[in-house]
Amino acid sequence: MHKAADTFKKPASQDQAMAARLLTTKQVQELFRVDRSTIYRMAEDGRLTAVKVGRQWRFPSDKVHALLGGNTSGDIATSPGLDRELDSLLPASTAQAIADLAADLFDVMAVVTDMDGRALTSVANQCGYFQALFDGRPDACAEGWRQLGQKIDLEPRFVPSHIGLLCARSFIRMGSTLVGMVIVGGVAPDVWPPSDDEILAVAAESGADPDTVRRHINEVYWIDRPHQDWILRNLSRVSGLISRLADDHGRLVNKLEAIASLAGAVHVQGEST
Repeated sequence: MHKAADTFKKPASQDQAMAARLLTTKQVQELFRVDRSTIYRMAEDGRLTAVKVGRQWRFPSDKVHALLGGNTSGDIATSPGLDRELDSLLPASTAQAIADLAADLFDVMAVVTDMDGRALTSVANQCGYFQALFDGRPDACAEGWRQLGQKIDLEPRFVPSHIGLLCARSFIRMGSTLVGMVIVGGVAPDVWPPSDDEILAVAAESGADPDTVRRHINEVYWIDRPHQDWILRNLSRVSGLISRLADDHGRLVNKLEAIASLAGAVHVQGEST
């Protein structure tokens, strides 16, 4: 007769299979491109399904990849271009054309960035308020854009930016790894314009002249809630298009490099004979 404790003991193979389906914090960091503390906050507030194994967090692979919109194989490096930067896989002219199209389609500002907030395009369809604040220095927004990438709410939504306007972003993926963002913004919130104290604070932070900011304060995009919802529903389609283009380009580059490597090897072999 088996002891009671043995009756409910899981087979070793079952334990191993379960462990194989759990990702470490470091693996999830690599997938989401965020720091460790962000992963912990997501686990603690329920945005990311997690279990405690001893004193360590572990994350069910299928849940993580479901959030990333696909691949449930558990493989992290699912894209042939994963070791490349987004700007090396997406021609600048193509990225700019998509940003311009999104800005015209949604009637807001739009920019494509990497996960560090570095702009890969110019900001399309800039509103007068944005121009007054930054006057040809959109890179001054890089930190704010980077912070958008740290907020892992995979469904796009409008949130207040550091200059008071609403913006939204959708992630660009390579396989199941986040590599960039399509960001739209310049939208006035429900309460606008801001108070004079708020204007002075934003002007000081951006280095702009307060009087210039005041003159352009209402040169923003006035978008009602139904229009905002429509933008959010379609923003993921724009980032999805960029994801597919970058992924296809990565596959093509890898094939060309393989052909070049093979041709080089044949050439060397020919010289040695």
